[in-house]
Amino acid sequence: MCGTCGCAEESGGTRVVMLREEDAPDHGHPHPHPHPRPHGRRQPDGAGETVTIEQKVLAKNDLLAERNRTWMTDRGVVAVNMMSSPGAGKTTLLERTVTDLGGRRPVAVIEGDQETRLDADRIRRTGCAVVQVNTGAGCHLDAEMMRDALTALSPAEGSLLMVENVGNLVCPALFDLGERSKVVIISVTEGTDKPLKYPYMFAAADLILINKSDLLPHVDFDIEQCAHHARSVNPDVRVLTVSATTGEGLAHWYDWLAEQR
Repeated sequence: MCGTCGCAEESGGTRVVMLREEDAPDHGHPHPHPHPRPHGRRQPDGAGETVTIEQKVLAKNDLLAERNRTWMTDRGVVAVNMMSSPGAGKTTLLERTVTDLGGRRPVAVIEGDQETRLDADRIRRTGCAVVQVNTGAGCHLDAEMMRDALTALSPAEGSLLMVENVGNLVCPALFDLGERSKVVIISVTEGTDKPLKYPYMFAAADLILINKSDLLPHVDFDIEQCAHHARSVNPDVRVLTVSATTGEGLAHWYDWLAEQR
């Protein structure tokens, strides 16, 4: 079991799938790893060894992340790690973003999900280069998966690389991928208090997007209160309200992306 979120964990679930061509083959490799426990949780006897192992896992991940970061920096590739709970609208936002940005800048996408190629297929139909990373029972992307995806994708120099992480508001925040920035998406169909319930995720964010603003007349969600909660755990974070469906606020999102160099 994952010590952070309680999901089942098994080996050999990771696949990186190149989807620029219809007949692209699957590439599989085993990927066993424990998950880090949050500090402060009472541990059973023998937990010292577990914590030590988990620290080593994170140290290895951070080393690989730095290698990823150097590789991308040398090529002028800027990676944005997009994280949210399932259903917040990440894929729809990505579809709209890669379509609207058009020829302004080369864009590539890494899609993370436990199973299926559905999201990557949606992105591929826009004409954007994309790879799908299937994590099996894993609940997040990590630096090794990112490295394999970069190898398969080989983004052009100067690219904006959008990474859609697995839908989860806990584990993805703990694993550096080598990205330039972290973006957390929350939809107005979720609770206003999400930043307080999942503080580590929102504390790690460089930008928070409050998505599905077109549904505000139909839900009980307070944008100002949500932004206040977010800044209580991350005082300097920027918060934008957007709708991937209507386009509201997306110009400010695109301006922020243009600043990521």
